[in-house]
Amino acid sequence: MKRRHLRTAALATAACGTLLASAACGSGFDDNAGQSTTPQSSGPASLQILIGSSGDAETAAVKDAAAAWAKTSGNGATVTPAQDLTQQLGQAFAGDNPPDVFYVDAARFADYASVGALEPYGDKISNPDDFYESLRTTFTRDGKFYCVPKDFSTLALIVNNDMWKKAGLGDSDVPTTWEQLTSVSEKIKAKGVVPLALGDTRDRIGAFMVQAGGWLTSPDGKRATADSPENLKALDYVRSMLKGGLAKYPKKLDSGWGGEAFGKAKAAMTIEGNWIKGAMKADYPDLKYTAYELPAGPKGKGTLSFTNCWGIAAKSKHKEQAVGFVEAMTKVDQQMAFARAFGVMPSRQSAKDQFTKEFPDDTAFANGADYAQGPVNAPKMDSVLADFDAGLQQLDTTAPKTILARMQKNTEDALTG
Repeated sequence: MKRRHLRTAALATAACGTLLASAACGSGFDDNAGQSTTPQSSGPASLQILIGSSGDAETAAVKDAAAAWAKTSGNGATVTPAQDLTQQLGQAFAGDNPPDVFYVDAARFADYASVGALEPYGDKISNPDDFYESLRTTFTRDGKFYCVPKDFSTLALIVNNDMWKKAGLGDSDVPTTWEQLTSVSEKIKAKGVVPLALGDTRDRIGAFMVQAGGWLTSPDGKRATADSPENLKALDYVRSMLKGGLAKYPKKLDSGWGGEAFGKAKAAMTIEGNWIKGAMKADYPDLKYTAYELPAGPKGKGTLSFTNCWGIAAKSKHKEQAVGFVEAMTKVDQQMAFARAFGVMPSRQSAKDQFTKEFPDDTAFANGADYAQGPVNAPKMDSVLADFDAGLQQLDTTAPKTILARMQKNTEDALTG
């Protein structure tokens, strides 16, 4: 089972290093992102489009949409699914031959934007404010809205309906606060069941930091904010859940990720994204579950968002045509077609009512867009974040303050290095 948003840090770092090195060695990128004077071709263009596909359904859907756009616009569009998007983009930029349009993972965005590889075209798309604010922020740097989000995912609390009932719990027991999550977990544990399978990285534990009012960097990605009272409160809470047996990491449940532990009924709850729907359908089709918004913390609701944008190369000779392509890909009707084809959520707010009406089981995920936190928006952070994850994996035996202080120092070094 392919798990979205889990990356091989070493490979990503190597590929990104290639990109950054190319910028330093005269590839033509500079700090004036998108200010390039690349000659533009008028008339019909043949766009090269590189995507990081989740599978055959996504590849077919994007190819069909590209073909329809090409037919109506008089342009050409060749869609290529990457074997490893980060690596192939790094090589393409290093070779000074990037595709015109490509997926950009939010976790990679700052690396590309910081070296001038991306065209900041976001405000050229019709009704740019219709994209969720949290997603626009994810793809904004130095005041420029670089690229529009193609879709998104958020985290929610996934509950095993049968295990919930067997623990004597009903709809009114679904936790909406940390205190209620603790209380419910204690009741489930008393029945001899592991309450919560929780992923052991920032991509899951980070949601608690947001609920406490914290995060790892400032909104503009320029300042380290890891070692804060808010983040300490969050890690203290998660640690108390782990030490009390109210939550367990997947590896403690002989599982590779929270969805697997949940699917094997080794835990009554998990915190995962809407990609769990495909995993349950494929591997555990008989399991009945419900997704709820995550419990609120001391500072309110909080979740994490995972998204890609449609990037346009600053060096593309067909920027006008590329913007036209992205415009077509992000119309509400097209976003809904993608939702039906491969289960993603539209990034336009105006599509929400239609989406939740058609996919009511995904309402909790869609609601999360209003208060979601995107990935760290700063370049050259791969090794720092990997080290932080390693610390979180030892959270039950390591003081949270120690983990946060190390993250603070490493982040400061990366941001000023």
